Amino acid sequence: QVRLVESGGGLVQPGGSLRLSCAASRIIFNLYRMAWYRQAPGKQRDMVAHISTDGVTHYADSVQARFTISRDNAKNTVYLQMISLRPEDTAVYYCNAVHSQWPNVNYWGQGTQVTVSS
Repeated sequence: QVRLVESGGGLVQPGGSLRLSCAASRIIFNLYRMAWYRQAPGKQRDMVAHISTDGVTHYADSVQARFTISRDNAKNTVYLQMISLRPEDTAVYYCNAVHSQWPNVNYWGQGTQVTVSS
């Protein structure tokens, strides 16, 4: 079945950096818009960044200029480079894939925890 597997989360001090990865299997990766969402305890899941099939990116205001989303179609992987991390970035980060022609065809990863704390 389709799998999205996130990795790269962990504990980091404020001001630090992390790079998340999401490896996809059993999908035609270059046909999917890829996105990162996050969910903090007691809050809704919010979009962090997304990247289209042709590489156009969009970011939530709260992460603009600090986070960078990218994709490697040859590796079926999407990345989220995060710098200048803040305690309010603490959340479970989820990878999402949405088919570019059929949006009802979409998948989620299991999530990876990012904790920003001193």
